[in-house]
Amino acid sequence: MDAVKRTKEVFQQEICELQKLSDKIGEEINEAVEMIYACKGKLVIMGIGKTGIIGHKIASSLASTGTPTIFINAAEAMHGDLGMISKEDIALLISNSGSSSEILNVVAPLRKIGCRLIAMTGNINSALAKEVELVINVGVEKEACPLDLSPTTSTTATLVMGDALSICLMERRNFKAENYALYHPGGALGRQLLSRVKDEMTTDIPKVYENTLFKDVIFEVSNKRLGMTLVYNSENKAVGIITDGDIRRAIQKFDDIKQLKASDFMTLGFKRIAKDEMLSEALETMDENNITTLAVMENETVVGVLSIHHIIDFR
Repeated sequence: MDAVKRTKEVFQQEICELQKLSDKIGEEINEAVEMIYACKGKLVIMGIGKTGIIGHKIASSLASTGTPTIFINAAEAMHGDLGMISKEDIALLISNSGSSSEILNVVAPLRKIGCRLIAMTGNINSALAKEVELVINVGVEKEACPLDLSPTTSTTATLVMGDALSICLMERRNFKAENYALYHPGGALGRQLLSRVKDEMTTDIPKVYENTLFKDVIFEVSNKRLGMTLVYNSENKAVGIITDGDIRRAIQKFDDIKQLKASDFMTLGFKRIAKDEMLSEALETMDENNITTLAVMENETVVGVLSIHHIIDFR
């Protein structure tokens, strides 16, 4: 067996099934998003087996992007976990076949509790689909499994639909990076999103003047280890920048570099950011302009320099 060829075939088969499913998506998604958005309680996702594992992931994605969500194993629900559900909640029941006994068994108790019911199923004509208020179709024609038995394409379809639901709700809530950071305070990601430019910038600013000689420019760039230096005029105002790239271009362009001054090869102006901006904003600015450093400003004064390494190289 050629595993590379077979793997590509599996990818293509699942992609094909996802495209077919995408073509079937209709107004039920708008209804689901608005129903969950307006929910005064929480979203409770329930599943069993491999589909339950996918449900757990969907619940985690929703909870981390602003939609209060928990996952309850359908089998455990019948042994006390239903106590976590209130009438203000919405239950999202996931079952590919729509006939799993564990899922069907919780329908009547959920109705007694009084919460609203949504099904995410691969069979829109199933017993489960007939018991709920709204059905989200995740049906696929064939599993990637050669026996058409092991949940493969069907779980992928459910996962992607859950991702889409999470993103739609995230955008419906106008969920921002700052909000995301509140739920992810640990690690580099949380620090990146929660920190402001002033928290990570260096105040040891590389600095030369317009009449600084080439060799002294190189010394300053190397000494401050930021791959750049700002260039100041006689009035001590920053007017330009010299980067490693400017130095390389100058060496290629000029035959005699010994007498070069900073003003001869600097780039006029420079990209800047306010010290109170979020690091996420700085990272976006760097990415948009394909640069690795920003001058940090307070009013019209340079108060620091922020490097890409200050953002991503957290200790």
